[in-house]
Amino acid sequence: MTMFEERERAFEQMFVHDEEMRFRALARRNKLAARWAAAQLGLNVREADDYVRRAVDAVIDPEADADVPRRLAADLGAVSSYWTEDRLRQVMAEFMTQAVAEVRMQAS
Repeated sequence: MTMFEERERAFEQMFVHDEEMRFRALARRNKLAARWAAAQLGLNVREADDYVRRAVDAVIDPEADADVPRRLAADLGAVSSYWTEDRLRQVMAEFMTQAVAEVRMQAS
C-alpha cells in the first residue's frame, strides 16, 4: 500500500468516524429536546416515550430531522405563544452542545 493510499484510507476512516459521531449527537440532541418538550407539554410517561422516539427516529431522514424543531415549536406554541421556532432553535442549540459533550465522553 502506498503512502497516498494509506492517507486516503485514514481520511475515509476519519470521515466515517466523524459522521457516526454527528449522527449520535443529533439523535442525543433530539432525545434531550423531545424529553424536555414532553415535560413542558405535561405528557404522561408513555406519551413522552412515544414523543421522544419519534424525534430520535427522525435523525435517520435528514428532511424529517430538519422538521423536528418545527414540530416541537408547533406543539409548544399550542401551549404558550412564547415558544417560537427561533426560540426553540436556541434551546436545541444548547441541547446540541450538551449532546456533543455526552457523545464525546462516551467515546473516550
